[in-house]
Amino acid sequence: MKIGVIGSGIVAQTLGAGFLKHGHEVAIGTRDPAKLKDWQAKNKGASVKSFAEAATFGDVVVLAVAGEVALDALKQAGAAALRGKTVIDACNPIGGGTPVNGVLSFFTTYKESLMERLQKAYPDANFVKAFNSVGNGQMVNPHFAGGRPSMFICGADANAKKTVAEICDQFGWDAEDMGAIEAARAIEPLCMLWCIPGVGKGDWSPHAFKLLR
Repeated sequence: MKIGVIGSGIVAQTLGAGFLKHGHEVAIGTRDPAKLKDWQAKNKGASVKSFAEAATFGDVVVLAVAGEVALDALKQAGAAALRGKTVIDACNPIGGGTPVNGVLSFFTTYKESLMERLQKAYPDANFVKAFNSVGNGQMVNPHFAGGRPSMFICGADANAKKTVAEICDQFGWDAEDMGAIEAARAIEPLCMLWCIPGVGKGDWSPHAFKLLR
């Protein structure tokens, strides 16, 4: 597939490299091309474009920016470039205060997730929550003694979730479909839980979630 990545931080860079690794075409969008100079040198198959150009390029779009600027990034990408496409939302609504005993603060409430806000703003795109509940070091083909970890996903469109589940499988994850978009209210706070060891104790050793049945 053609993958358009919106963002140039470490998460965007990691996922972009992961898609290249698995044979996809990648265009990564940024407001500062110089920020991706070293990354592009290591990932020569990718192109560096603007947010709008990357979104237009992608059959699937990956939104990987800080949660507080997610709406602005999508505005720069443009509604037309997102229309009808699967948009993987890897963002978290971190902000609104300092951590408390290792627990991050979110600028959302449990009555509305960030992804719901994004979906309402761009109703013609098919948002799927994924890759928000693990650190960038384990996003692509992680290796754990306990086996493949679980990636919790949700969204309104079944076909979009099927596409994301296939990507998760390529990336070494078992996708767990939690259902409708409102499930993002529960999935986004998994970022808080994942970060507690690091934020609270300085322990950023590899770890991930697994759903057992």
